Amino acid sequence: MGYDLQAVIAEREALRGVARELPAARLASIGQGLSLMPMTEALFDSVADGSGVEALGFWRLPGGFEKTLAAWSAGGPVAYVEAEYFGGVGEQRAVVWDGGTIALGPLHVEEGQSFPPAGSPISQALRRLGALALAGEDEFSAVGLGRHRHGEAWID
Repeated sequence: MGYDLQAVIAEREALRGVARELPAARLASIGQGLSLMPMTEALFDSVADGSGVEALGFWRLPGGFEKTLAAWSAGGPVAYVEAEYFGGVGEQRAVVWDGGTIALGPLHVEEGQSFPPAGSPISQALRRLGALALAGEDEFSAVGLGRHRHGEAWID
């Protein structure tokens, strides 16, 4: 069974406000006052500036979109995250902008690597966004990112 996610995550109201400018954007509420905007094909196509992909080492961060995310972070932290797993093996990437600059990352844990003591890249990004985890769980679980196995399922 696989898991894949490529998404922007931020405080619910802040993300709702900036998403109004992007007709292709679809939002889904996750836990603790956060929302995510899956990087769908339509959104990717609408925000890519033609400069290519793999910005900051990510698979699906459209070229030039990192400037938009930096601008959005003037109102509070904004994360871009990617995860891809199959059969329990995979990779995670995350970066957080705050106040117009990168505040965390980019973080990357490759296939076969263990998460650092600070947690997975996505959990670290969620923590930077204000997510809290209870004993025995991480921020990824605390906000419910395991509810759907694929990014677009959040908006179906």
